[in-house]
Amino acid sequence: MAGEINEGSVPAYYREVYEAICCRTDERVQVEVFHRLLQRTDLSKVVLNQIAEHVDSADGFLSKLALYKALALIALAQQGKQPSPKLLENCIQELPKPLLGEPRDLNSLRMQPAQEDVLTLSLTLDRLLARDTVQVELIPEKKGLFLKHVEYQVTSQARLYRRYSDFDVFHEVLLQKFAYRVVPALPPKRMLKGVLTSVSERDFIEGRRRALCRFLNLVARHPFFSEDELVKTFLTFSGSDVQSKLRDTYKKTGDEFMTNRIATQAKEYLPADIQAQFSTSRELIRNIYNSFQKLRDRAEKMAERSKENATDLLMFGRELSTLGSDASTLPSLASSQSTWGTLRQSLKSLSVEFAVLSDKAAQQGRREEDDVVEKLNLFLDLLQSYRDLCERHEKGVLHEHQRALHKYGMMKRQMMSATVQPKEQGSVEQLESRIVQQENAIQTMELRNYFSLFCLHQETQLIFTYLPITSHILGCLGYYICVMS
Repeated sequence: MAGEINEGSVPAYYREVYEAICCRTDERVQVEVFHRLLQRTDLSKVVLNQIAEHVDSADGFLSKLALYKALALIALAQQGKQPSPKLLENCIQELPKPLLGEPRDLNSLRMQPAQEDVLTLSLTLDRLLARDTVQVELIPEKKGLFLKHVEYQVTSQARLYRRYSDFDVFHEVLLQKFAYRVVPALPPKRMLKGVLTSVSERDFIEGRRRALCRFLNLVARHPFFSEDELVKTFLTFSGSDVQSKLRDTYKKTGDEFMTNRIATQAKEYLPADIQAQFSTSRELIRNIYNSFQKLRDRAEKMAERSKENATDLLMFGRELSTLGSDASTLPSLASSQSTWGTLRQSLKSLSVEFAVLSDKAAQQGRREEDDVVEKLNLFLDLLQSYRDLCERHEKGVLHEHQRALHKYGMMKRQMMSATVQPKEQGSVEQLESRIVQQENAIQTMELRNYFSLFCLHQETQLIFTYLPITSHILGCLGYYICVMS
């Protein structure tokens, strides 16, 4: 062996010790954990130092084979022999078993995953907003007298053209892959009922464009979506069939539970009071949503009033201009007076001032709409997607887990009944097989439930990271009010 360990020759005990103390997010053993293991051997400090010297520990970790070598040296030292790699050459048959106790009792030696704090998001609002900014512009296509469909020019890393159906498939696949994350909802496609005026239809299409833009920006800035292949495909793929490309991309990877490296260990990272934290956060975010929804509604009315005020001022000025431009001959009764002629000139000059005021009011309305209403809508879209996520958690994976447990209980009762009242061997074996399948299904559901809570905890942090945006929005509103007053 030349002092080296062949994994195929190690006893089962070695593998059990490795499984008990290896890092759950890495296939290696941390040096600190290995030193704790050495303290359980009752060997002298001198001997322990000799063992440690013969074991490779690169970057603060031991590989699996390095641990096996250490275990063999520990066993030899416990037999009273001087620990040396040369001794391993004489272990022609099975390697000696060290005296370390039951492997399951060694779990406590493993360092807690707090060193790699994967549960906490290290994000700020500025870093989120700087991730990407996606623009969505209308490119209407007319066929005949009626508007048949609308295309959207999406500008991010590239300039692309998308139909609403492309957004719909993207949203569908995104929700399938990230069922445990905040996925913003799409604006409705809305089927036309009856005859709508061209103005109301334009308003609807513009509102949908804004909503699609908010949707894409929330997705592009999400810390777990931004680098995902699905999002990259939607924002960069210029082929003719983006929908098939999106579906194929999802089929190759599966959902996040299948691809996240710590999905099956999510329980270990969760705080003990995760359920209480979830309930408290959910209630707080619900209250924030309700209040900001009312603020958004008032801000919409304020912006609308500013635009209406702009129209009124413009029309008022036009009437003054019309009146001041009236060149009708004055009757003889007023011919000796020049007051009206002077007044007409003043009215015409005054109409220019009203036009300026109208333009300022229109700008005010646009600023209130873009910097206040639209950003409030972005924040509300995010909060609503969090509310939807909470619903999916409770009515989805949690509910399915409870149903599976209920079904498992029924199967166990059937098995007990079959034991008391003998039945055909085939039916009993079939029931046993179904019970095993159900146990496996329950185990998977439990893992998914913990991963869902893990993601919820992170998404809650994301919501609170966005929260300071409200002070920016309200600050803009206060500024515009002061300017106009």
